[in-house]
Amino acid sequence: MVLTPSTMLPLGTPVPRFRLPDPDGRLVSPEDYADAPALLIAFICRHCPFVTHIRHGFAAFAREYQPRGLAVLAINSNDIEAFPEDGPQGMKEEAASAGYIFPYLFDETQAVAKTFRAACTPDLYLFDRERKLVYRGRFDESRPRTQPPMPVTGRDIRAAVDALLSGHPIPADQKGSVGCNIKWKAGNAPDYF
Repeated sequence: MVLTPSTMLPLGTPVPRFRLPDPDGRLVSPEDYADAPALLIAFICRHCPFVTHIRHGFAAFAREYQPRGLAVLAINSNDIEAFPEDGPQGMKEEAASAGYIFPYLFDETQAVAKTFRAACTPDLYLFDRERKLVYRGRFDESRPRTQPPMPVTGRDIRAAVDALLSGHPIPADQKGSVGCNIKWKAGNAPDYF
């Protein structure tokens, strides 16, 4: 496994505008969740071992926090010609298997990933009510295949969301995510690496 770190988009960045389809073709946008006090955008995919390592914990986290006001959108930006298992059918299967209750969107052109300066999966971006970035980075410190195994807790993102929803300062010590690189289409890799 090659570790790719997140790029750590600057805090305060406004949420980029986008409208992407889910595997059934329904278009979803951050504007659809304008009333939510917090919005989490997660870049994930089906085949990445770093995502499969946290996926059940991430699904449980979303089930716990969505009733408290957190809107969650997941985005898959991988090249599905090179990784067909990451295509819409694979996304549907992954969502059902993992128990995702949030929209899982397909960024076929990879333009949205570039707008976020996304680099890896998983890569998390938390926005406040004004849709300014207040947290970017990892789900928690656990990684696949570590010895001894570390539990998947979501500690880092939970601390950020708890602080945001309670009106407290977001923890300043934000650690970047690491994972699989986004699988860019030939000739489409961004210049921010």
